[in-house]
Amino acid sequence: MPRVYVNRRAGYEYELLDRYEAGVSLTGSEVKSIRVGGVDFRDAFARLSGTGIDLEGLYIPTYKEATYNNHEPRRPRRLLLHRMEIEKIRRALEQKGLTLIPTRLYQKGRYFKVELAVARGKKLHDKRRADADKAVRRELREY
Repeated sequence: MPRVYVNRRAGYEYELLDRYEAGVSLTGSEVKSIRVGGVDFRDAFARLSGTGIDLEGLYIPTYKEATYNNHEPRRPRRLLLHRMEIEKIRRALEQKGLTLIPTRLYQKGRYFKVELAVARGKKLHDKRRADADKAVRRELREY
């Protein structure tokens, strides 16, 4: 059964607006390491660079059984998107206060995909309101 890694902090720290699915350019040792487990989204973000988008800060641990050509755990990884999707994301990110963050990493067929979200950071009072709404929904569900 394929694993799905979720960035749980993304929904708490950001207001997620648009979502996109992108392929990820990975090395062999990274693929094996993802299948074993241990992916960490803690410092991950996506950055526009030249003609494409790079995923930076995503931690994929080194694969212990790999040889001398093991990968760097936090290296930038190229995301595979259509040119029109990249332009759409570029136009969205020109607005002040928006950023591009990964929300999920999963396997689709034999390829690994990343779900990206154009997001706006939440303020402290927004987080408190979200927590209060969540508590109200939980109480209503109990009745």
